[in-house]
This record gives sequence, C-alpha cells and structure tokens, in this order.
Amino acid sequence: MSTSTTELLRGAAELFPDEVVTQAHVRHLELPGAGRFALITLDNGFDHTKPTTFGPQSLANLNAAIDQVEREAADGEIVGVGLTGKPFIFAVGADLKGVELLKQHEDALAIGKGGHDVFKRLSQLAVPSFTYYNGAAMGGGVEVGLHCTYRTVSRALPAFSLPEVFLGLVPGWGGCTLLPNLIGADRAITVIIENALNQNRQLKGAQVFELGIADAIFDGADFLEQSLLWTASVLRGDTEVVRADVDRGEAWDRAIERGRGIADGKVHGAAPAAYRALDLMAAAKNGDLRQGFDAEDQALADLIMGGELRSGIYAFNLVQKRAKRPAGAPDKSLARPVNKVGVVGAGLMASQLALLFVRRLQVPVVLTDIDQERVDKGVAYVHGEIDKLLLKGRVNQDQGNRLKALVTGSLDKAAAFGDADFVIEAVFEEMGVKQKVFAEVEAVVPEHAILATNTSSLSVSEMASQLAHPERVVGFHFFNPVAILPLLEIVRAEQTDDASLATAFAVARTLKKTAVLVKDAPAFVVNRILTRFMGEIQNVIDEGTPVATAERAVEPLGLPMSPLVLLELVGPAIGLHVSETLNRAFPDRFTVSPNLKAVVAAGKRGFYVYDSGTPELDPEVAALLQQGDTVLSEEQVRERVLDAVAQEIGLMLDEGVVAAAQDIDLCLITGAGWPFHLGGITPYLDRTGVSERVIGKRFLAPGLASVPQ
Repeated sequence: MSTSTTELLRGAAELFPDEVVTQAHVRHLELPGAGRFALITLDNGFDHTKPTTFGPQSLANLNAAIDQVEREAADGEIVGVGLTGKPFIFAVGADLKGVELLKQHEDALAIGKGGHDVFKRLSQLAVPSFTYYNGAAMGGGVEVGLHCTYRTVSRALPAFSLPEVFLGLVPGWGGCTLLPNLIGADRAITVIIENALNQNRQLKGAQVFELGIADAIFDGADFLEQSLLWTASVLRGDTEVVRADVDRGEAWDRAIERGRGIADGKVHGAAPAAYRALDLMAAAKNGDLRQGFDAEDQALADLIMGGELRSGIYAFNLVQKRAKRPAGAPDKSLARPVNKVGVVGAGLMASQLALLFVRRLQVPVVLTDIDQERVDKGVAYVHGEIDKLLLKGRVNQDQGNRLKALVTGSLDKAAAFGDADFVIEAVFEEMGVKQKVFAEVEAVVPEHAILATNTSSLSVSEMASQLAHPERVVGFHFFNPVAILPLLEIVRAEQTDDASLATAFAVARTLKKTAVLVKDAPAFVVNRILTRFMGEIQNVIDEGTPVATAERAVEPLGLPMSPLVLLELVGPAIGLHVSETLNRAFPDRFTVSPNLKAVVAAGKRGFYVYDSGTPELDPEVAALLQQGDTVLSEEQVRERVLDAVAQEIGLMLDEGVVAAAQDIDLCLITGAGWPFHLGGITPYLDRTGVSERVIGKRFLAPGLASVPQ
C-alpha cells in the first residue's frame, strides 16, 4: 500500500468514525489444471439486510488485501485473483453516510482519489483479476469489477446499477471512463444516464451479460463454483474471452447526444450530475484512463460539495429510513389482524385496490357495487390482471388460481362484509354519497372492522360524523396508478382511535406502501400542494400569459411531466373538483379557474392533442380560453409559483398537517414523482432562498439537505 493512499484513507476514516466496516478476506484455492488462486471476499459481517459498502476503512481493508495478493502474484505464488461478495450481496458502493458528513472540497477530493487508488490496483496485478458479481451490485460495487480483467455474473442477481446520477453524483470510481470503453458509449449511456434518471432502474443478471459488462453468466445455485471452473478454463487457455470492438467514431458522439437528450428531457438542465457524467464519458473516447480518473475525482468533489447531492442523499434517507418508521404512527402492537377485506365500488380505482389487497394480503377480497354488471366487470378486471401476472411469470398457475378464487363480488353488503375486518370505499367523491355508503357498511360489519376511505380531498371527520362508531374510520388515500406510486396518505380523523390507526399502518406495511400520517385537513398533502402549484399556473394563463410560457416556466424543476400534462393524467374534472374543495376551505389562496371550468364543461380530457406525437395545444381548447392582457415572463411565473408553494407548505406545517417538512418531501417524492435531485421541494426552496423570502426562515436545518457549515 502506498504511503499516500494509506494517509488519504486514514484521514478520511477519521472524518467517518461510525462507518460499517467491510472486511476483505483472502483465501486460497487450487483451480483444476490452473494452479493456486487467491479469492477476496467482501463482507461487513452482517446478513444481506445490511449491504456491503465502501467507506474509507473498508477501502483500506481492500487495499491491504490487494497488498497481499500483489506480493503473491509478483512472487509467482498465485495464477490469478478473484473478488466476490457475501451471500446475496456483492457490494453497493460508497457509504453515503460518510459522504454527507464532508464539509471541505479537499476531503471530497480524497474520497474519489482513494477509491481510484485502490480499485485500479486490480488492473495492475502481475496476474489476471476476476470479479464474480454474485449478488446485488451498485455504484462502487459495479465499478470495482470494471477494473478487473474479467467478470462473471449470477443469473439470479436481482439488482445491478450505477445509480449515482439519480442521487446527484457521477460514477466516479472508474464508471464514466471504463464502462463506455468496455461496452461502447451507447450502452454505457443506457446504464449511467437513462436507467439512473428513470427512477434508478435496475438491471438483472441476464441483462448485465447481454450488455457485455460480464463475460460469462451462471445460475445462482452454484454460481461461485461455476465461475471458478470458468476461471480455471480461462487461465489454462481453454476459454478465450472475445469482446466486441468499441466504435470510437461518430457512434460515440451520437451516444453522447442521445444522453444529453435524455438528461434534457428529465432534468431540463436544472441538475448538474447527468451533464458532468456526459462530459466525462465524452472525454473517455480517447481511452486515456489516467486523465479520465483525474477528471472523475474533480467531478465527484465538486458534486459532493454541491446542493444537489445533499438533496439526493436527503431524499434517499427519506425513502429508505423515514418511510420505514412513519412519524406519529401508534405502536404496531395495537394493530388488529385483517383476514378479509371489503371494497365498496367496483370501478377502475376500486378494482386496482382489490388487486393490490389480494396480492399482498392474500386474504378474501369482496367487491360490491350498485348493479351486477359493475360488480362482474370489477371482478373480471382483477382476474384479468392476475392472468397477466401469470403470463409474465410473476405468479405460477397455482398462485394465480388461488388469488382469483379469493376475489369475488356481491350486491349484498351484509353477506359481503359481515365477517370483514377492513372495508375501504372507493365511490364517487361526494360527501353525501360517502356518508350513505359508510352508514350502510357500519350496519353490517363486525364491531372491530376498520372503515377506510380513499377520498382525495374530503373531510374524513365529516364523513364519519353520523356513524355510531366514528373512531374506527380512517383515511386511506392511494395515488394512481395504485400499483406504481408508493405513497399512502393515512388520515387520522378527529375521533379515529389508536387501534384503528395502528391497523391501517400495519395493512399499509403489508401492502408495501410508504405510509405517511396526515391530519384531516382539506386535500391532505400532495393534492393540496399540487393544487396550489397548478392553481398559480392556471391563474397566470387566465391573466394572459401564453400556455407555452407558463409550462416552460417550471421546467427547471425537472418535474416528471409539465403541469398541464399532469392535469390530463389526473383528469380535468377531478382537478376542478379538488380546486373547488380547496377554494371553499381557503378562498383567499385557492382559485377556481374559469378556463378550467370551460374545458371540463366542454368534455375535453386535457389541453393538448398529440397528432404529431408531441403535445400541442388543442385548437378547440385554445378557442375556449378567455385570457386577460397581463403577460409574465418565465422567470416571473416561476417565482410566483414557487412563492405560492412555499407559502402553502409553511401554512401546512403551522397547521400540523404532517409532523415535519421531511414528510412533505416524502409525500411529493413517493406520491407525485417529485425529483430525487430536488430532495422533494423544501431543500430546493431553501437552496434558492424562496423559503426565507416567503416565510422568513428555512424549512430544514442547515446540513440536513445541504453542505454542513
């Protein structure tokens, strides 16, 4: 180990005393017909629920193991070196808990340099080096393997990615330089840019092999044994690894342009990480590894000391940690068992709920509606979706048959719900209708049954107010599409008791949803913020700003879709209904757009037509619009929208709608697809000074989603 690397890692380790340290165990094997082989196993001493990471001490341990095998290779004692991980886990990259502690640019630079100094030694050994991707591999876990001569992958590997751009970093331990030089720039763009910006899409083992990242693939059951036999064959010369030539001409440049198009479409220039990664990959075309590694070090350091990464880590911690321990949730020991579920309604939303409940809880689920045709259609939808899962191999024939048998329909609520433990309504969003439904259900369900409402904006307390037992009513607000969006807003009404609330949270956990406790306030969290956001967009359009200007104004936020495309997804009628609900509650801040009312009255499903493949303002909608003569610039629109959102969040926190600003961000990330690189919304409002301008203070403490002072 070089003295400089030793000092570098020792200094970094002092900054991160709580690191979960990964050991690098060296053992020796005799490969048939090849000779003595050194195998390094990465293992942090915990099971697969605590994945192996690379903090500074972990890198030092790997460096020490490489010291040993380097001596053995130089002395002719071994014929090769292999690297693998503990069961189910190879390694998942840098330990982000250490990264978020860094305060100085030089310390951040040391992180990048330390990783490079250790990993690149694997490519400089006197013997070939092999990586065996036996389990989950991400970030630095992928990159350490790229420095080796050969790689194998397990067919059972569930997750393989370079997620750095998703978080606000670049693959800076060799990924941006080595991967395009291994598999070509276009395939590297898919892994580093496209997959990362598509909510950190993971590769399976077969895809890793097909992309050319791994040279061989073996089944999971005897993966290491088969990899070692293959290694012996390579070392004996019986197996020759042939890789496709990398096109360093126009194809490389076209790939980089494709990557820029993807980045523009996702973050609209508002987040630097993707563009830094693209610059590094463009420069890697010349094949100069040393130059590439130095550039990666600088990019890593710059991004580590920037707000985007800190917001990305903050978002990651919200989803991975806070989501698992919902603020304000009662003790889970109070939860009652749920052995049968009832669903009032059999429309699309109700049918989606029935499918989710039967898949996750695997208990009887019964749907009711006002006529047999609707009931039959709802049950048929669920059965059809289960058949699709069967065709995709997500369930086997026995599982599919059992799930379908568990889903039934009935017109008789007493027969359907008489022994149900949890009944959720998903009927028309009108208070009188919902109160009538709950009264009918309460009359036939057992005393312990929970009554849940999927309302998106109505008062749960008012809904329960006419019942004999309002304490068992809880809001259970899903987001559409139910199967994809993780958020579940759990609403505590005025009289909801702890046992009912605990049961709701227990069900949410079984459904694998991110549950956030919210107060029974109009439109709860996501719809309230989005309605205020959309309301300002509609206001400036009504006042005279062109639609295109209003839409472009918020592009720098990098939202998953523009405001009016989102309105189309939600449905203009639903958007209008929510805005009317909030206008009644807060008439001074929430308006009802006359133009939106006109669009809904005309039966239009949105503002756009897609005849050319891209959204264009529908001429019929354009003819409906009545606008004033106040035209704002994009900057003015953006400031007005962000000021409105900041004001609303401040008021929501004052009202206690959620426990903390972190819950606002968690809701927007998991329920509205708000970008990770923003950390939701409050870090962005803090970073841009909007929160202090509007409410006189930051939403988050310094260092929570920003560089520590």
